[in-house]
Amino acid sequence: MVEAVLFASATPLSSRQIAERLPEGCDVQEALAGLRELYASRGVQLVRVGDGWAFRTATDLGFLMSHQVVETKKLSRAAIETLAIIAYHQPVTRAEIEEIRGVSVSSGTVDLLMELGWVRLGKRRMSPGRPVTLVVTEAFLDHFGLSSPKDLPGISELKAAGMLDNRPGLDGLGSGRTEEEDGEDGDGAPDSLV
Repeated sequence: MVEAVLFASATPLSSRQIAERLPEGCDVQEALAGLRELYASRGVQLVRVGDGWAFRTATDLGFLMSHQVVETKKLSRAAIETLAIIAYHQPVTRAEIEEIRGVSVSSGTVDLLMELGWVRLGKRRMSPGRPVTLVVTEAFLDHFGLSSPKDLPGISELKAAGMLDNRPGLDGLGSGRTEEEDGEDGDGAPDSLV
């Protein structure tokens, strides 16, 4: 039943959402563990996406799906930078994004990321003006094949892959949040900026 519910769903489902569709007394966690093991060596695998579960093509077979990917619009450099800052520093305010980037953030950039469903409004900060924060969504995690923001690559991994140059100062970025904030919103985002 869990397998059927997950295959029929267009979006990842949480354990609670799955349990609501099953008869009383079903052990959803046990069923998910069994399905994950059953599909581990197949072309389709059960993966965790944020708080939800979904079937996805095995990573080693992703190249088979490349012809089905349609790229309708490329993100601007400003949008990519803003998205990276939000992902690595979440929850982050617009002012903090501007401080990191060194330029003001266009409302159109944030609007575009929200329209894509990759960014959403988070909690308000308990600071003067009570600014709203921005965080990434499960759609962002799903698009990039991540279970949680903790799975984002770190600076050393990106440098090793040749995606970052060795500019001075990169290693010092990313400690903008306190442990208290991490515990408050529970998003589990890593504390490094790329």
